[in-house]
Amino acid sequence: MGHYYFDSSALIKRYVVETGTTWVNNLCHVSQEHTLYVVRIRGAELIAALFRRVRNGDIALADGQAAATQFRADFRNNYQVVEVTEHLIDLAMILAEKNSLRGYDSVQLAGAMALQSIRTTLSLSPLTFVCADNHLNTVAAAEGLAVENPNNY
Repeated sequence: MGHYYFDSSALIKRYVVETGTTWVNNLCHVSQEHTLYVVRIRGAELIAALFRRVRNGDIALADGQAAATQFRADFRNNYQVVEVTEHLIDLAMILAEKNSLRGYDSVQLAGAMALQSIRTTLSLSPLTFVCADNHLNTVAAAEGLAVENPNNY
């Protein structure tokens, strides 16, 4: 049983078929008994990504709506949610400045780092950062996180 923290670029693969979807679906399957983490803002970010694909004609409206419904259920029931706190935003600002990250990317990375810090303090197994963004993965690895890119599968 592992502990996986999902960036939206990886999590979207659970809801829209693309490179890495099979790997993400296998990782997230209940039989694996993994703990899956997301930061609170993931809800808005993932829904926005789904409907941007609808608007661009990449997926049908009905498919986008079905994926959004499934994501909302998973968000409530299957993910451990990391809350956005003042400390998390302070860390995100530092990471954004230090690494030229986009705003949401810096919040995502800060959430993973804060969670990893707690896990380390409690002598728990390490967290794996799951992300399909090469730059963000490079920064996450430099910050000491284990990284998996679903685009490699």
